[in-house]
Amino acid sequence: MTWVLATILLPLVGAAVVAGMKKNDRLATLTALVVSLLTFLLVIPMWASYTPSGDRIQQKSSMDWIPNFGIHISFGIDGIALVMIAVIGLLVPIVVGALGLTDKLPAGRSAGGFLSLILVQEALTIAVFAATDVFLFYVLFEIMLIPMYFLIGGYGGANRQYAAVKFFLYSFLGGLIMLASAIGAYSLASDELGKGSFDWETLVTVVRDAPLGTQIWLFLGFFLAFAIKAPLVPFHTWLPDAAGQAPIGVAVLLVGVLDKVGTFGFLRYCLPMFPDASKELAPWVLVLAVAGVLYGSILAAGQRDMKRFIAYVSIAHFGFIALGIFTFNEQAMVGSVSYMLNHSLATGMLIVVVGLIVMRGGSTRISDYGGMAKVTPLLGGMLLIAGLSTLSLPGTNSFISEFLVLLGSFVDYPVYTIIATVGMVLAAAYVLWLYQRVMQGPVRGDALIGAGGGPGTAMAPELGATKAIKDLGGREIAILAPMVVLIIALGFYPKPVLDTITPSVQQTMSAVQGGK
Repeated sequence: MTWVLATILLPLVGAAVVAGMKKNDRLATLTALVVSLLTFLLVIPMWASYTPSGDRIQQKSSMDWIPNFGIHISFGIDGIALVMIAVIGLLVPIVVGALGLTDKLPAGRSAGGFLSLILVQEALTIAVFAATDVFLFYVLFEIMLIPMYFLIGGYGGANRQYAAVKFFLYSFLGGLIMLASAIGAYSLASDELGKGSFDWETLVTVVRDAPLGTQIWLFLGFFLAFAIKAPLVPFHTWLPDAAGQAPIGVAVLLVGVLDKVGTFGFLRYCLPMFPDASKELAPWVLVLAVAGVLYGSILAAGQRDMKRFIAYVSIAHFGFIALGIFTFNEQAMVGSVSYMLNHSLATGMLIVVVGLIVMRGGSTRISDYGGMAKVTPLLGGMLLIAGLSTLSLPGTNSFISEFLVLLGSFVDYPVYTIIATVGMVLAAAYVLWLYQRVMQGPVRGDALIGAGGGPGTAMAPELGATKAIKDLGGREIAILAPMVVLIIALGFYPKPVLDTITPSVQQTMSAVQGGK
């Protein structure tokens, strides 16, 4: 058994065990935490045994599934998949450990049910990044919507049903269109080889030689599915609703991990399989990317809800990632891939900190807060660190990613790069605006000043009384500490990540440049 298979199977087994602990929330939480930590530990030997200069796909495993149609259950990783699996392994223990600190489960809901869905989501997401059979990838792409649907619809906010259905339908429709293109690629392989195949490496060698018109139609099927998942404007409208209604822990996985399946799909499927179509349609994709940067940045300014604010800032970042990918410049593409990792860390921490704020203040509205750093200085510091990483301050992890994207994309597309830079400056200003509104100035807002209470007190609506707001405790610091360490460490020493992803990016670039 490979390390990849182990990281997929362990959370599934853990989910089955945790699901049976409906009457003991404490035991369910502890078990889920142990399983998620063990899964993360499995990433260490997986990373150690990966050779960046070796084959494109490593640690392969395969077994027949539907042999008559050339369908296999096949897994393997490249450097891009490896870093995304690593960030999943990091974020899930944080989500599990934060349960109760950032979210309260609805009445009648058990921790066992919630956490079993989280573990299933982890396993399916790892499997999506590791799948090397295109049909298997499609199946996992669709199946992983199910636990997220129930996590949002069963444990989210007041409009959770609407948000969950919208999320599911958007992604499901995109997946169906991708399936049509996958079947088209299978037919090309059948014509060329005498038998059909869904093996990714086989399809890359066959489909890349197809006529441009055929490539374009097949490319569009995959691109649409990934543009919805990423999401790119104008396919983004599900994300603010889903992120706004999802529980904090679920929002961490949704914005921090699941959305990266879209940008990963561009790199793994769209570019190597359809190199000529990718280059032909790149100018149009760049327009969408830059539009997303500006749109997300501007819309973020008008948000009154902190979770929706983060969603729109993320839309701007996804546009920036797409810009780096479709400029077909190695530096920009390396920057985009590292941005996928660093955005997960920065946004994941930002969402967790917002959850800690909301649990203290009882509201997600920005206007309900003010001067909170006077009451909770440690929490204020954590929000500042997460915000500075989000706006790519030098010395934080996101800076080198943004710098590489700007450096590489400016070579061939200076106008797009300048426009995107303006959008990112706006987004940075809005992140600082969020910090200023929530943490600085006089203590204000009903969420912080209860009836008859003063600074340092908060309203407990269910009791009609006041209670003291406390700063971060030991458990909360332990949850945030790994992300703080990585944000600073990767800010000053990003070499391990860059060395891992660069060869995979170079192989992707070679596939694109080897088109007709």
